[in-house]
Amino acid sequence: MNRPESIYNLLLAPLTLSLILGGIGVVLLTNIIYSALSLGLVLICISLFYIILNADFVAVAQILIYIGAVNILILFAVMLMNNPKYPNYAPPWTVGDSITSIVCTSLFCSLITIILNISWFGISLTQKSDQMLERDLTNNIQRIGAHLSTDFFLPFELISIILLVALIGAITIARREETV
Repeated sequence: MNRPESIYNLLLAPLTLSLILGGIGVVLLTNIIYSALSLGLVLICISLFYIILNADFVAVAQILIYIGAVNILILFAVMLMNNPKYPNYAPPWTVGDSITSIVCTSLFCSLITIILNISWFGISLTQKSDQMLERDLTNNIQRIGAHLSTDFFLPFELISIILLVALIGAITIARREETV
């Protein structure tokens, strides 16, 4: 289903704004429940981007897997681990925080440098041309599978790394709340 270009322009700005505000909310909100709900908003916005790009199957999979399973799992884990009996005292900045911020900043800078220096147009994961690939695949599911394993391989791997870091962070925060 192709949509007129004016609808793309009309939907793109508010969707991008809500995606950015939700991402800022995930990082800056101090209440972990609100942060997890902001993550749900970000994941919904990403699935709406997929709908705009006519990738309905990927949008539904995004909603079912990430919003329906992962975000609910994070919410329940945080709600079960959040124990209001103990005061919320934590030192404002420790040596470990300094080391972690230096390592993360250097990793981020090196990744940005690598991404900017790679010639992305020369990368091809298949031996067939795009026209042959589209002609050989008869239904949409086969096309989606081919595109996920070729064109969108790097974004999905990056998303899996980001989710892994988010889960490790949630576990660390839950353990810190438990010991304090």
